[in-house]
Amino acid sequence: MSFEEIVMNIIVYAGNAKGYCFEALNAAKTGDYKKSDELIKKAKDELLKAHHIQTQLIQEEAAGNGREPTLLMIHAQDHLMSASLAKDLIIELIDMYKNKIK
Repeated sequence: MSFEEIVMNIIVYAGNAKGYCFEALNAAKTGDYKKSDELIKKAKDELLKAHHIQTQLIQEEAAGNGREPTLLMIHAQDHLMSASLAKDLIIELIDMYKNKIK
């Protein structure tokens, strides 16, 4: 697999995660917390896949096999970080919805 394909996988997994997070938020807005929890789990699974790729790239760099940073790689890192932040914030929002109903 080429470096570009590896990096694109980070973007895909992060994008999937972010999408699942916003779907989870929408489910929580309607009171469907079971669906919301399932979607957050899917988001976490996608983020874990992206983090595994990122960790592999970091380990390769630490071993002296680093690559020149590319705009695509920076873009992938932006996607991963924004998806991770979205997950954290959306989990908090969902908790707020749950506690408001109780």
